[in-house]
Amino acid sequence: MVAKPIFRTCGFTGLKIHDEAEKLIKINAVTAIVVLAVGGLFGLLVALTRWPTVHLLPADLFYLALTAHGIDILIVWCIFFEVALMYFASAILLQSRLATPKMGWVAYALMVLGAGITNWKVLEGNSSVMMTSYVPMQADPLFYVGLILFAVGALIACFIFLGTLVVAKAEKTYEGSIPLVTFGALTACIIAIYTISSGAIILIPTFLWSVGLISHIDPLMYKVVWWGMGHSSQQINVAAHIAVWYAIAAILFGAKPLSEKVSRCAYLTYIFFLQIASAHHLLVEPGLSSAFKIFNTSYGMYLAVLGSMIHGLTVPGCIEAAQRKKGFNNGLFEWLRKAPWGNPIFSGMFLSLILFGFLGGISGVTMGVEQINIMIHNTIYVPGHFHATVAAGTTLAFMAITYFLVPVLFGRELILPGLAKLQPYLFGLGMGVFSLFMMGAGTLGVSRRHWDMAFSDAPHAFAHAPAAFLMMGIVGVAACVAVVGGALFVLVIVGSVLFGKPVVHAPAAPAPAPSPVASYGNAEHVAVPGTFALALLFLTVFVLYYFVNWKYLASTWIMS
Repeated sequence: MVAKPIFRTCGFTGLKIHDEAEKLIKINAVTAIVVLAVGGLFGLLVALTRWPTVHLLPADLFYLALTAHGIDILIVWCIFFEVALMYFASAILLQSRLATPKMGWVAYALMVLGAGITNWKVLEGNSSVMMTSYVPMQADPLFYVGLILFAVGALIACFIFLGTLVVAKAEKTYEGSIPLVTFGALTACIIAIYTISSGAIILIPTFLWSVGLISHIDPLMYKVVWWGMGHSSQQINVAAHIAVWYAIAAILFGAKPLSEKVSRCAYLTYIFFLQIASAHHLLVEPGLSSAFKIFNTSYGMYLAVLGSMIHGLTVPGCIEAAQRKKGFNNGLFEWLRKAPWGNPIFSGMFLSLILFGFLGGISGVTMGVEQINIMIHNTIYVPGHFHATVAAGTTLAFMAITYFLVPVLFGRELILPGLAKLQPYLFGLGMGVFSLFMMGAGTLGVSRRHWDMAFSDAPHAFAHAPAAFLMMGIVGVAACVAVVGGALFVLVIVGSVLFGKPVVHAPAAPAPAPSPVASYGNAEHVAVPGTFALALLFLTVFVLYYFVNWKYLASTWIMS
């Protein structure tokens, strides 16, 4: 006999919450935050080693910490949290029961087991192959087994999400189209299935190679297929954190998209074109044709970034529309000045949007250009770019929505509210400066992965400009600031879950109407001059930065 689903009504949002879905969201989110703390600690060790004055770790421990940091932050933390988001965007927003909760626990167990095995082998010191684990560099066979188990668990979670959409449709728990936030999660899910399939295609033979059953794997073939997983996993993050932006705009402001159709089309461009962006990792590889490289770094690249440009306009635009509807109509930016900057849900989300767009977005497009890519490939510019996207963009957005989920799902008030207000600014400022100066040091030639930027005792010494050492010092200081911001996040969230006061709703108060986050529809007020002013500022910075990089490129050639 199948147990009848149990629901409760949320006192904040008015949404029906399936208890099994709630348990799985909680366990995946908590696990994600634990991994974030561990991965952040490894990141601090890496940063303190790349800081020339400190230079903390010896070479072997540096590559060990770098491997653990990359896998835990870029893969494990993000995907655990995204599984929680997929369950939230399906079961909770559609007010449906979660499909096959028992399989949800199987997926969770596989992901924990896989992440644990991979970390174990890395910490043993015989699998310091970094996140890319490029062939012919070989790790312990269990290193690959761990990654495969984690991927299988994540794949099961994706199908549970899709199954929940089917259940909700069949049981008519919502009317019309699925909400935009759920549509964003669906986009992330589709990209995740592609990504995990690419991982399986390359990691399974790599495992067989590591145990001696396959004699040879072509390094170029490995890189081509691996980046179908490696870069695409970051596109899951992009689709997911943009869904978080829309969710927070709806939750805090009651904002509706300026145009549902336009926002959904922007998501579709991710599915159709965003995988192209992974080609920029292969631009200096021999064996790939010029036609492949030129297409993927010109027309293909522009299509790939079109979706993010649209979301970058429509997310602040829908907030402005909602604020102006409430009467904040003075000047271009009263709607923004009157926004709740002391609320970490909003400040984290808006800083994520700004940092992702201005640092991650602009640098990503610039770096994707074939000629400029040659200049900065394998310099520290590249991690500067992806820290701006994954850390300052995705992680900050996930932190912001967590402040909303703690009272709603855990039923606890936040402890240390003053520190909670400060936290997004510390993490955002630290990570923004960190990313910016890494990119600056990269343009001066600082290498991407080398343990010692000074190349001490190398047979062929290379003397960096003094500015490069200064920039790497600033990177180290900024990393410390960001780590303090990250530690405050873990302290506030874990402390709130364990020791926060239970949230009490007035017994006589009626349940609120469901939030716009769970509905379909366009904003009625579509005049958003402040957002267009911000968009023009963005485009101006974009053009100037693009020009500066071409100027750098021209300076490498003798031209008359």
